[in-house]
Amino acid sequence: MAKSFYDLSEKDILALAISLEEEDGKIYGEFAERMRPVYPKTAESLDAMREEESGHRHHLTETYRQRFGDYIPLLRRQDVKGFVERKPIWLNRILTVQQVRNEIGSMEQETRRFYEAAAQKTTSAPVRDLLNNLAQEESKHVKLAEDLETKQIESGARQEEDEAARRTFVLQVVQPGLAGLMDGSVSTLAPVFAAAFATRNSWDAFLVGMAASIGAGISMGFAEALSDDGALSGRGQPWLRGSVCGAMTTLGGIGHTLPYLIPSFYYATVVAVIIVAIELTVISWIRHHYMDTPLLSAIFQVVLGGVLVFITGILIGSA
Repeated sequence: MAKSFYDLSEKDILALAISLEEEDGKIYGEFAERMRPVYPKTAESLDAMREEESGHRHHLTETYRQRFGDYIPLLRRQDVKGFVERKPIWLNRILTVQQVRNEIGSMEQETRRFYEAAAQKTTSAPVRDLLNNLAQEESKHVKLAEDLETKQIESGARQEEDEAARRTFVLQVVQPGLAGLMDGSVSTLAPVFAAAFATRNSWDAFLVGMAASIGAGISMGFAEALSDDGALSGRGQPWLRGSVCGAMTTLGGIGHTLPYLIPSFYYATVVAVIIVAIELTVISWIRHHYMDTPLLSAIFQVVLGGVLVFITGILIGSA
């Protein structure tokens, strides 16, 4: 059962402080290694903060040994009430620079509050001075992180990292998602409208559209996931790309399928055509915004393909 902070002895406080500094140092090290391949400047900042934590731990350990001997009991944050439960974001498969910065700020503020409370509780002047000094150091760490970010922005390093993050997002999420959305929105037009105009029955068109959308989503998801493992291309985890691609493929097809839940074939078709126009517009905007395709060129390419497939479905269904 976790102990109350107010029940801790001076010996317990020092042991806990050593454990906290060691844990924080390891987290900074993990962050640095995760950031280093793509965000080297941020990794350098994290390495510097890890060294600071190592220095803090050294001072705490020396103070503990001088007062209580060489044996340091294992007392962790989860053994004491009052600490905020940390979600292990450093274990996330995808870790953004902003997540790291937010976590650092939270860690440093919590540690500073711990040192301030511990300093008020201890009766030993040397230990109280050390804890107060460490509280000030933790406050400086928060300011240091802000200063480092400012320096990165001024030097252009932050812009380079943000651009690298954008490229990674485009490679791992936007590209497979866009491929799926285009395939789902365009390729399912023919079977949906062919079934609609062949049967003049909304429910039949709905069933065909759902089957085409879900089937295409499964097919595209597996195809994307098996296309490459991302080790050399930098396109990220295969399961993530496959999931994004499959979901967007299904979504693209379901969009103009759902209107056929309307019993009236005429009204259902009108609504479906409107949704198709919206889908093609969204795809054109995504190509323009993320893929740097000129807007008019993106509209022409997407709309032309969609219209041709749309007309094909109507002609076949009306034959």
